[in-house]
Amino acid sequence: MARYPVLLIILAFVAALAGVLAGRMLFLPQPPIENRFHAMIHRELDLDAGQKARIEALEERFAAERQGYEQEMRDDNRRLAAAVQAEKGYGPKVGDAVDRSHQAMGMLQKATLRHLFAMRAVLHPEQARRFDQAMVDALTAPQQ
Repeated sequence: MARYPVLLIILAFVAALAGVLAGRMLFLPQPPIENRFHAMIHRELDLDAGQKARIEALEERFAAERQGYEQEMRDDNRRLAAAVQAEKGYGPKVGDAVDRSHQAMGMLQKATLRHLFAMRAVLHPEQARRFDQAMVDALTAPQQ
């Protein structure tokens, strides 16, 4: 008789686990378009060994450059927070801090595009065509 409550608890646990897994599969958001674009480059363009090596070198260089801009943006956010705290509203210090952060964001965007076009230069014509379409799709995808 004592086996039935244990069996019931185990069944309830398994059902709950199945529900969580089903929910995750059905309702997880799509990965960001940038991640899908990156995956497309590495998985769907059938890169040869030389292309893979050249793109890997480009990505390593860009990772360091991106980290520099990301650090600059974190520093800009700290300056913005200090300006907000000092002015308690949208004053000249806040405006200057916002403008400065936009400069870093713009520089990162330009560096990202230079990096993408450097990768594109490694591709064969058909790969480049697919790359171009994926870039257009990434830039025009609706926000999630």
